[in-house]
Amino acid sequence: MTTTNSTEPKLREQVAACTRLLNDLGLMGYSGHVSARLPEGDRFLIQSFDQSRASVVPERLLICDLAGEKRSGPDGLRPPSEVYIHSEILAARPDINAIAHFHHDLTTTFTLVEDMPLVPIKNHSVRWADGIPVHDDPSHVSDPALGRALAASLGPHHAVQIRAHGQVITAEDIPSLLIASVHFTENAEALYRAHLLGKVRALSAAEIDAFHHDFKRDRHVPKLWHYYIDRATAKGILPTDWELE
Repeated sequence: MTTTNSTEPKLREQVAACTRLLNDLGLMGYSGHVSARLPEGDRFLIQSFDQSRASVVPERLLICDLAGEKRSGPDGLRPPSEVYIHSEILAARPDINAIAHFHHDLTTTFTLVEDMPLVPIKNHSVRWADGIPVHDDPSHVSDPALGRALAASLGPHHAVQIRAHGQVITAEDIPSLLIASVHFTENAEALYRAHLLGKVRALSAAEIDAFHHDFKRDRHVPKLWHYYIDRATAKGILPTDWELE
């Protein structure tokens, strides 16, 4: 099983920071959640149902198991009702260590129109060149069976859209998760605008292969993570003493 190399204290601060950043960027509103697999592999960090996404703090994160059950955390705090998105995907995909679920309206629009799929149109969207499945059931993912069905729709891919509901983005760690979430919604916004202008010219298979060949993900993610951390710290959204890099 692939697990994260970060310590629990650092992971707590990264999860809290990622949640605040997604909120500040307008991707995650009053609901949605970020999770990170803990080093032992079979438990994960996630914010509670009750915490504001604008002010999540590391010490109030919960630890849940792969059954979606709370194992530790402050008394009185409960997991989000859709904790099973995280537990079932982490159980099914040992290569995934971080998950975000949010409800970006414009991106969700691509699940509402016939014959209008969300496809890669910007260079950094080649991460999803193997497909962006749409989970047809718009229900709240409020039990393990619904979570397993969503994990099956995700399959081997890096993201899944839930029809008339929202997005689930997956990654190998929290910094990569934030950057993937930004690029995923940027691509949707660009595609939406392109459709308004005229016939869309999506990336070709050759262009996707060429970008994959040249792209240095191990340099790109830290650069952008640092940028967003610095930006949010300057705005007072993040404390200066969190260990985030």
